[in-house]
Amino acid sequence: MLENKHIEIIKTLANGIDPITGEVFAPDSPYQQPDIIRALNYATQRLKPVKPQQERHGKPWSTEEDNKISDAFKSGTSLSKIAQEQQRTRGSIESRLGRLGLIDQHYFSRKN
Repeated sequence: MLENKHIEIIKTLANGIDPITGEVFAPDSPYQQPDIIRALNYATQRLKPVKPQQERHGKPWSTEEDNKISDAFKSGTSLSKIAQEQQRTRGSIESRLGRLGLIDQHYFSRKN
């Protein structure tokens, strides 16, 4: 999330505005010079905002969580809904269901 804040600061500078005070820079400020503005705009176009990760991203799976996703999957709950409820990505749910033997874990990679 901090990276997104940094991108917003660069965009604000490119617009000739002090990101701290909100004041417009004076005409003789470097941030009002065309080459500087172009360079800042170029930089912001090349940077991508960082997607926030799911809260449980990278955390180990518990037996309880395995049981929850197994039960949800068997009852017909969509993978997206399971992912949302478990605060994981859809891909991690697909992978885990594959490891639990509930789906062919190579099926989804072949579909994409």
